[in-house]
Amino acid sequence: MARSTERTLRALTERYFTDFPDEAARLLEGMSLKEVVRTLESQTVPASGRVLQQLTPDMAAEVLRDLSDDAFRGLMHIIDPVRAAGLLARLEPGVVAVRVSLLDEADAKELRSLMSYPQETAGSVMDPRIAAFRADATVKEALASLRALRGRPIADVFVIDSEGLLSGALPLQELAVADPGVRIDSLRLRTPVSVQALASREELVEVFERGIGTTIPVVDHAGRPVGVIRNDALVKATEQEATADILTMVGASRDERALSSVRFAVKRRLPWLQINLATAFLASAVVGMFENTIHQFTALAVLLPVVAGQSGNTGAQALAVTMRGLALREVRLRHWPLVGLKELGVGVVNGIAVALVTALGVYVWSHSGGLALVIGTAMVTSMVIASVAGASVPMVLEAMGQDPAQSSSIVLTTVTDVMGFLSFLGLATLMSGLL
Repeated sequence: MARSTERTLRALTERYFTDFPDEAARLLEGMSLKEVVRTLESQTVPASGRVLQQLTPDMAAEVLRDLSDDAFRGLMHIIDPVRAAGLLARLEPGVVAVRVSLLDEADAKELRSLMSYPQETAGSVMDPRIAAFRADATVKEALASLRALRGRPIADVFVIDSEGLLSGALPLQELAVADPGVRIDSLRLRTPVSVQALASREELVEVFERGIGTTIPVVDHAGRPVGVIRNDALVKATEQEATADILTMVGASRDERALSSVRFAVKRRLPWLQINLATAFLASAVVGMFENTIHQFTALAVLLPVVAGQSGNTGAQALAVTMRGLALREVRLRHWPLVGLKELGVGVVNGIAVALVTALGVYVWSHSGGLALVIGTAMVTSMVIASVAGASVPMVLEAMGQDPAQSSSIVLTTVTDVMGFLSFLGLATLMSGLL
């Protein structure tokens, strides 16, 4: 009789687990961890698996840690690998290694691969220990769970729906001062701005710059939370992105570090140096076009670096401002006319101001009003072109689907040198009668 009753209860429980896994998970979350493990182990693998995947991430991860070896192997065969990897990643590395070693080599390799995200992705900088609770959990229940997580830095808590999908977020402070008896979904939840685990670092920085919350939840392809990126990691990612842009602007690699090997550094830098050499020959060719003019008026050779230097600095300023605007998503391609018009105005005003000082200095030095006029006119022309070019180069790269920071300074240097030499020497040739 007792055995018959036990079989009947087990069959009813299995049917309940199969048909109402969300409700079953909600009931299990009110039990101790040992009771949850024992209950799941007493059921068939399919029924237990349906319920396990409905548990909150923290509870599900602890269950996987404490299940018997046979139960763990069985559940790992039916749980979605991405979901399983996200849960296991919340455990200590030593525990994960032991648990994964219980699986077949192919399954173990897949899980290890899913738990290690590529370097430049959000998953590589996230903390998998995200504080997530059901929408119908009470404040009292949530706070009790958080007290068990002492030592874990928590600024925001996140809410999941009946399918385990991320649905809301709120600061820990608001949860702490709320009425213990109210449900979490009755509080003033904000819509969380999340990122995919495989999102690029650029996307992560873009979300961070919006200033929404102090942490960013990371979700899998289905929208289930798999981790959280905390403020310190966000700041570090932003700094790395900024320094990466500096490196690529001058033709260095994002991957190169100060202590990288000589071979690696040469492999990354040499191609761009060769490109830069080709552009330098282009600038030299422009100078060579006016060889006779320079031979006739040697003072022009002395003043060439002045024009090139000022136009180069002007272009670099415009480039830096535009790059920052693109990095922070302040401007897009549709803003190109506005940015170009603004830089045109800046180039004109700055060019005239610098040209007046330059012309005065050249006149005092050479006592030639013609030479002063030539360099003053060339200074305005070259600085206007450089300013517009500094804003245009990253925009052109963006329009071409390329990284707007990629070696933009090399391209800009070519433009400013060529146009600077061309404007100065060209005007000197046309106005040679005044020299």
